Amino acid sequence: MSYVSNGPRYNLKAVVKQTGLKPDTLRAWERRYGLPAPERSSGGHRLYSQQDVDTIKWLMARQQEGLSIRRAVELWQQVEASGRDPMKSATPTASHQAAPAPMHRPGGGSIEQLREHWLDACLMYDEQHAEQILAEAFSLYAPEVVVLDLLQRGVAEVGDLWYRNDVTVQQEHFCSELVVRRLESLVMAAPPPTRPGRILAVCPPGESHVISLLLVTFLLRRRGWEVVYLGANVPVERLEITVEVTKPQLVILAAQQLHSAATLMVMAEVLQQQEIAVAYGGLVFNLLPELRTRVSGHFLGEQLDQVPGVVESLMVVPRPAPEAEEVPARYLEAGRHFRETQGLIEAQIVQSLAPAGIPSHHLAVANRELGLNIGAALDLGNMAFLGTDIEWIDGLVKNYRMPAESLDAYLQAYYRAARDQLDERGEPIVAWLGSLIDGSSKRE
Repeated sequence: MSYVSNGPRYNLKAVVKQTGLKPDTLRAWERRYGLPAPERSSGGHRLYSQQDVDTIKWLMARQQEGLSIRRAVELWQQVEASGRDPMKSATPTASHQAAPAPMHRPGGGSIEQLREHWLDACLMYDEQHAEQILAEAFSLYAPEVVVLDLLQRGVAEVGDLWYRNDVTVQQEHFCSELVVRRLESLVMAAPPPTRPGRILAVCPPGESHVISLLLVTFLLRRRGWEVVYLGANVPVERLEITVEVTKPQLVILAAQQLHSAATLMVMAEVLQQQEIAVAYGGLVFNLLPELRTRVSGHFLGEQLDQVPGVVESLMVVPRPAPEAEEVPARYLEAGRHFRETQGLIEAQIVQSLAPAGIPSHHLAVANRELGLNIGAALDLGNMAFLGTDIEWIDGLVKNYRMPAESLDAYLQAYYRAARDQLDERGEPIVAWLGSLIDGSSKRE
């Protein structure tokens, strides 16, 4: 008697060969939609059944008929909910021998639906389809609506999915690069300025995330302002030279991370000494409002769509910026001491964790991220900016494939090394690390 087993029998490589889908796409479908649903081997590898393979092929067929992957999954679930087998049920196009459906059907073309279709295309690395959806969006809506409600919200959603480890870093990079390229082309195509005054748009040293700054540049140019966009990771000395040449009325600074907020603070101080008005914003200032007290400048607000109005008010009626609060001397001294001993701390961590078998590149990533943020918190004058909740580093560790169970061992090792290598000047660091260890014990 012959039969076909429906048990797990194919590894990922075999399924890729049978279906033609990329591994990242298969993983993304599994994480986002729960289809397919492979089992796992004792070593954690995916094992697919024939049913899983047939499901993948069914979803691919629906895409060829014009559905997005999201709608294809919804259709599968609707058929199953009705008690029928999707494999044996007629699909909308299979039951009617009509002409092939167009690749993209937005289903009414709302900006939310267009954003969902665009995200699906990005996560499948389908650049042509993503660009087709954007072209349709720009034909239906004002450019400001498309860049804010589709591009900005879409890339934010992908960032959240990456942080939760629901999409790969490659998918996040692909999506972000598409957005950056599109925004750069929009900025270049903006009409000539019609209003007096010049604005510089700058990311401070260490800040590589430029999407929000490009959005602000585009929105201001659409309103007739002359904006000189300098982009990512601009050294302070380079900015000083540019300011001398361009003579801006206002410099806009943007930081998304704690360590770039610290370099933004320094850059703002330099500009204020040159009597150049400063405005600033970014995700980190929304998450940690207390940071705003450290920057000599005008905060632009928490919503991107409100930024042009704030900038216009500063350009039309300049006003003094709030003065920054002084950083306590003990934090500045702790920062200098930490940087002097950071190499010794990290060397002790590597040595103490060698028996645990944690790969050296995992430790290098964790040391770099934690070291940057400790230094930034000290420069900004408060270790509380790091918080006692280590979710931020836990998320990074997961995405760089450091096993979650290694996190507590790593933090314990960092605490011991800091306690051994730092003297009394490092007390703020040791105390904060100690609070992490206590918090970890309570979570257990």
